[in-house]
Amino acid sequence: MKKAFLLFLLTFAAVAYSQTPPPVSTFSIVAIDPQNGDLGIAVASRYFSVGSVVPWAMADVGAVATQANVNVGYGQQAIDLLRAGKTASEVLKKIMEDDKFDGKDGRQVAIVDAKGNVAAYTGPNAPKWAGDRQGKTWSAQGNILVGPQVPESMGKAFEGTSGELAEKLFAALKAGDAAGGDARGRQSASILVVRKRGGRNYNNDRYVYINVDDSTDPFAELRRLLDLNLAYNYLDAMYKVMEATPLDAKKAQAAGAKAVSYAPNNYGVHMNVGFVHYLAGDKEAALAEFLKAKALGPTIFNKDWQDEAQYGPFKPILVDTPFLQRLFPI
Repeated sequence: MKKAFLLFLLTFAAVAYSQTPPPVSTFSIVAIDPQNGDLGIAVASRYFSVGSVVPWAMADVGAVATQANVNVGYGQQAIDLLRAGKTASEVLKKIMEDDKFDGKDGRQVAIVDAKGNVAAYTGPNAPKWAGDRQGKTWSAQGNILVGPQVPESMGKAFEGTSGELAEKLFAALKAGDAAGGDARGRQSASILVVRKRGGRNYNNDRYVYINVDDSTDPFAELRRLLDLNLAYNYLDAMYKVMEATPLDAKKAQAAGAKAVSYAPNNYGVHMNVGFVHYLAGDKEAALAEFLKAKALGPTIFNKDWQDEAQYGPFKPILVDTPFLQRLFPI
């Protein structure tokens, strides 16, 4: 019995190792925002952690999606070539010529460069249905899809959605899923958007980078993460405006309002925005935000508020007795 079981394991292992890796069957969109130069990719798949394989981007350089019978090396090579000044179509030609790995005719790749040039390739042996569609600033593509309606729907949604690139990419991804998406189902999704020094903190070009690696509903989780990512981006922008000289109070307040719109139930966001309103001289708006934060985080608000109030520009609030009496009534 033990010998038979051992033979089974050896046979299974031999079959497993003789097969090529499973394709990264997915639908994706690469695009540029010509207004501000943002570059990005959104991708979804019935494949674990698709965001660790498909999307590649560099601010002011380009964005790349590599999938199907994927050569992951296309991503970094394409970015390097774009950085050297080659156009999207030149890069596509070069990476295909240099590809010495098996299964090249089953690959799928799309590239957009920082000048808005778009190039894409779907190999004749990419898992069916496979194909791509392009617009002036984007390319949508996929394999093992229900049909061409997936990239076509993605393009329409992208062009029909207003706002920043991350929102347009998410809309395209949702439309692709609504049109049937990956014929095998759902599992993971990712959005990557790069902007020169547009990310949080300092010297960070990753404006948005969120991944849902394994979920029965990756789109709902991706939406939740995108809301948080954008909320924190606007909070970060708000504080950067506050640190600038001279202070542009209205610009800081506007960034704070955007943060609140993306995270209306986050007490910390309301509290931080409240301080900015106070600094800008709008005490009524400040009080309203503080009271919302207090309602959302009643057990932690007082301590967090006191800690934040110690920040240099906010210290005058600590001696504003009439305001404090309204916020902390006895």
